[in-house]
Amino acid sequence: MSGDETPAHGGHPDPVVEAFFDLHHDLPRQGPGSDATTRRMLAAAGPLPERPRVLDAGCGPGRSTLLLAEEADARVTAVDLHQPFLDDLAAEVARRGLGGQVTVVNASMDRLPFADGGFDVIWAEGSVYTVGFDVALRAWRRLLAPGGMLVITEIEWTAPDPAPAARAYWDAVYPLRTHAANVEAARAAGYRVAAHWPLPESDWWDEYYTPLTQRIARADLRRPGMPQALAELKAEIAMRREHGGAYTYAAYLLRPHHPASPTTENGSTVTTWTTRPETPEDVPAIRDVLLAAFPTPEEAGIVDALRADPEAWIDGLSLVTTAPDGAVVGQALLTRCHVDGEPALALAPCAVLPAVQRSGAGTAAIRAALDAAGAGGENLVLVLGHPAYYPRFGFAPASGFGIRAPFEVPDEAMMALALDESRPVPTGTIRYSAAFGV
Repeated sequence: MSGDETPAHGGHPDPVVEAFFDLHHDLPRQGPGSDATTRRMLAAAGPLPERPRVLDAGCGPGRSTLLLAEEADARVTAVDLHQPFLDDLAAEVARRGLGGQVTVVNASMDRLPFADGGFDVIWAEGSVYTVGFDVALRAWRRLLAPGGMLVITEIEWTAPDPAPAARAYWDAVYPLRTHAANVEAARAAGYRVAAHWPLPESDWWDEYYTPLTQRIARADLRRPGMPQALAELKAEIAMRREHGGAYTYAAYLLRPHHPASPTTENGSTVTTWTTRPETPEDVPAIRDVLLAAFPTPEEAGIVDALRADPEAWIDGLSLVTTAPDGAVVGQALLTRCHVDGEPALALAPCAVLPAVQRSGAGTAAIRAALDAAGAGGENLVLVLGHPAYYPRFGFAPASGFGIRAPFEVPDEAMMALALDESRPVPTGTIRYSAAFGV
């Protein structure tokens, strides 16, 4: 498997590694990916600070670095161990007039020489495997500024029982885990999954395996290390052709999960909140939040009715936000609804105590609920709400999906979100639980 950072750490150059680099020199990409995927991850990262500070870890010759600098106006620190890649990137940076935005650094991804809290985003496309998912998450967490995030791609199993040949191959090269196992590893390392989706098959072939195959056909077999490098790459490509349905590269957007603590940003206090699933002991406190947040007790009654409806209630999808003392200050609830008979989720209600409004407590609960839904295999989420608020989570008008409310409502207020855009979304009319009274 090839990526953007050599696993060698100094010493005499390995002829096989050097042959790998020779085969990858000047290819559009050094691993599966595309500019379209880079842009999609950038959009999913949400609004970034002005001129965000980005660390591109395992940057290779800098395809992502250049896009981030030009399209996100980012200040990018591009890190790799292979100096020729960095030299090529530096030359292209100069040609494009980006010298004030891009800094190249020769360093290993697991020993980064940067101060804590120095980056708004850490970016790694096709390179995490060189140090390992768990090592990267642990080593990089300290580098993120408050509100920062990791944007990475990781290879993982998609089949519950892959063919023995596929498992044997990857066990020897880079042992893979399932999405659920990677989510658990991310949580254990102190992150929550803000977004996840598999890369399209075109990301494997259009800019990587097809150009690489053409390069392999012209390779000089007399070069030291080249026969072994060719054999390994041919085996990798053949494995993808034969067993590609069993594994994929997937995009992960990860945010550090901290206990609630106040920080200062632009002179105002910002709180990073703790979220967790509802417990039976939380029910009275949740009712108090709902009664305080809404002008009538109607929403509190709806939640009680939903909790009593086994066809609507899904354990683990009522998420609460808690203060440092453990008190419940907010809730986001997802319950079962249907679109033309197919299962979906309704996001409602969402509430926080008036004293903590506009502090991020509601946003934290909603993101946690969406993360939990995605980890549980859910896909379609629907919300009737303010069109200026919910798009930050990825919601868009439901009419664009061919979905409509069972009552008159402004088009922009009825919104939908597909947690996994590779899966089909039903079309038709929404049917809510009877608890909503519609």
